[in-house]
Amino acid sequence: MKILITGSNGLLGQKIVRQLKKKNKSFLATSLGENRNPDCPNSFYSSLDISNQYEVNKVIMDYNPDAVIHTAAITNVDYCETNPDLCYEVNVTATAYLFDAAQKAEAHFLALSTDFVFSGEKGNYNESDQPNPLSVYAHSKVNAERILINSANKNWSIVRTIIVFGEGNNLSRSNIVLWAKEALSSGKELNIIDDQYRAPTWADDLAWACIRIAELHKTGIYHISGPETFSIYELVLRVAKFCDLDTESLNKTTSESLNQVAKRPPKTGFDLSKARNEIDYRPMSFEDSLRLLFSV
Repeated sequence: MKILITGSNGLLGQKIVRQLKKKNKSFLATSLGENRNPDCPNSFYSSLDISNQYEVNKVIMDYNPDAVIHTAAITNVDYCETNPDLCYEVNVTATAYLFDAAQKAEAHFLALSTDFVFSGEKGNYNESDQPNPLSVYAHSKVNAERILINSANKNWSIVRTIIVFGEGNNLSRSNIVLWAKEALSSGKELNIIDDQYRAPTWADDLAWACIRIAELHKTGIYHISGPETFSIYELVLRVAKFCDLDTESLNKTTSESLNQVAKRPPKTGFDLSKARNEIDYRPMSFEDSLRLLFSV
């Protein structure tokens, strides 16, 4: 089986590459610009601008994959709010290019999406719950999903996920768990929101699920996240406890006090029943993932 990955320089992309290498699977890693992942051989890498339809068609036609795992996106929620045209181009139009090219290659197309497609009014969302996006970023992901959902071709899957964390090489962005440890270690006063609830997802678990879905040719929507939903404040508190860091500088605050540009859903979290039953998804506990992340 040959798998093409977009966004291979990102955290999830790097984890997918690592697991495919361990499984001795054939793959082509792609990202914009040079290969920034030293664990990915350059012979398995191709630069790809997903917003360039000619490039997309050429790379996919030349490699002729059995599956495409599309992780590339602009995920900075506030940046998307102030740059809606670029957000739409990368998150929606590029997805259409990739999906079209994958169809021509008769390849399974797996697209990454987000818990932000929901309004966050109830939490514990399952795959049949109706999206209700609150931000430009969230709207872009809903529109990207609809490209697949409304297509006559059903050789696709959508994987929605929540706050992906882990460690990678030369990443353009950090993630909340690594940030929390660094911020707590600095001893500076931290104001952390306690009115947004998420189920943080270990990147290795998410990568496993994406590969598994592609290998099994599963179609439809899958919710893949960590097993527990808790507040951002509790997340930081649990990182502090695990790393034996002082919490004297840690204060609770509200989302309203941050004056964030884009609106966030207050409570998400996923019902993982479908993933558990259909692909045997068994996500690691938060503390067990911290143990691996910090090699304790």
